[in-house]
Amino acid sequence: MNLVFLGPPGAGKGTQAAVVSQTLKIPHISTGDMFRKAMREGTPTGLKAKAYIDNGQLVPDSVTIEMVAERLAEADCANGYLLDGFPRNLDQAKALEGISKLTAVVDIAVADEKLIARLSGRRVCPKCGGTYHITKLADEKVCPDCGGELIQRDDDNPATIANRLSVYHAQTSPLTEYYAGKGILKQVDGALQMEEVTSQILNALAE
Repeated sequence: MNLVFLGPPGAGKGTQAAVVSQTLKIPHISTGDMFRKAMREGTPTGLKAKAYIDNGQLVPDSVTIEMVAERLAEADCANGYLLDGFPRNLDQAKALEGISKLTAVVDIAVADEKLIARLSGRRVCPKCGGTYHITKLADEKVCPDCGGELIQRDDDNPATIANRLSVYHAQTSPLTEYYAGKGILKQVDGALQMEEVTSQILNALAE
């Protein structure tokens, strides 16, 4: 199965992708991990990407597409893969068609207000690296594991989250229409409990 996972920040895309890829025994390829691996191994596209990143620039689509093509050609993708974080726009989606034929695209849909509540309630512990949600904490300032002081990351404040969501809707949301038009879009309710979302995804893929 050749899969793409779509979903806004905070929809649980990475978590679901990790579980589903293990269940289906196909590699989970997140663009962030792919970039780090290519740069660490010094592949030609990894070196190109590093040059942009080192200069504080965004890596252009052409380099990202080249890197995806390189990654999908590796032996572990012979029986399928799960792409998470690519494509991010229509140009990347069209380029992907020239590289590989997709089986399905899973869109994990969650309303913006739920995402803002989910992400703005997140707290992290700089001391032990733990991540928690205020709804599950006895004291939202104290780490339940090590007693360290919990903080809210800059990108988890409501204004930043709203901005990230508007960027997502502008760039990535048109992909849902594009893939729906091709008859391969599977939409699931990402507001449910994690296990229920996984179950929805696997059922949709089995259809």
